[in-house]
Amino acid sequence: MQTKYLRTIRSFVKREGRLTAGQQRALDVLWPEFGIDYSTDLLDIKHLFPQVAPVVLEIGFGNGDSLFQMAQNNPHQNYIGIEVHRPGVGHLLQLIETHNLINLKIICHDAVDVIENQIADNSLDRVQLFFPDPWHKKKHNKRRIVQQTFVNLLAKKIKTDGIFHLATDWQDYAEHMLEVLAKNSSFINMSADNEYSPRPDERPITKFEKRGHRLGHGVWDLLFKKSDVNSD
Repeated sequence: MQTKYLRTIRSFVKREGRLTAGQQRALDVLWPEFGIDYSTDLLDIKHLFPQVAPVVLEIGFGNGDSLFQMAQNNPHQNYIGIEVHRPGVGHLLQLIETHNLINLKIICHDAVDVIENQIADNSLDRVQLFFPDPWHKKKHNKRRIVQQTFVNLLAKKIKTDGIFHLATDWQDYAEHMLEVLAKNSSFINMSADNEYSPRPDERPITKFEKRGHRLGHGVWDLLFKKSDVNSD
C-alpha cells in the first residue's frame, strides 16, 4: 500500500500573470498533444513518448527556456516538466511546437501531488529542481520544498544510480539543501568534498542567472546519486 505524503503547506504562491494571445492559443490548441492532465492514476511513461529513453523530471520550470534548451540538446532523453504558472506553460508549449520537439511533455499542477500520485516508483532517471522559491525569511523556511519528507518521496521515484540535481542562488537555501540531503541515507553526494558541485554542462545558464552573476550573486549546484539503500 502506498504511503500517503501529507501536504499541508504549499511551497509556492500561484502568481498568475496575464497570458499573451500566443500563450492562450498554445494552452487551448497544443495542450492535448503536449500536455499531461493531472490525475491520481500512474502515468505509463514507456508509452508517453515516441521513443523509449531515460526520463528526466523537472520541478518548476518557470518560463521553460532552460528546460526547452535541455530537451533540444538531448534528443536521446525524454523530459517531463512540472509548472503551476500558466504563462510559463503556454510559453513552453509554443517552443515545443515551433521546434517540433517530441521528447518533452508538460504537467500543470502541484509537483508534490504529481510525484506522489502519477509517477511510478523507480521510474525516473533524473530529477531537476532549479532555483525554487527560497522562502528566505526564517518564519517561512517551513514552506521550502526541500524537506526530508519530500526527499524521501523522491527516493522512491528515482531509480538506483539516478540523479537528483538541485540549484539555487540563495546561499542559506543551498546550505539547507545540503544539510537535508546529507542526512538522507538514500542519496550520496557526488561532490568529491561532499559539498557543492560545479555546474554540469547540461544545465543551461538562464538570463536570470547571468544577471545574478553580474550583480555578484553566487549559484550553488548540488548533485546527489540515488543509492541502493531504501529510504525510511
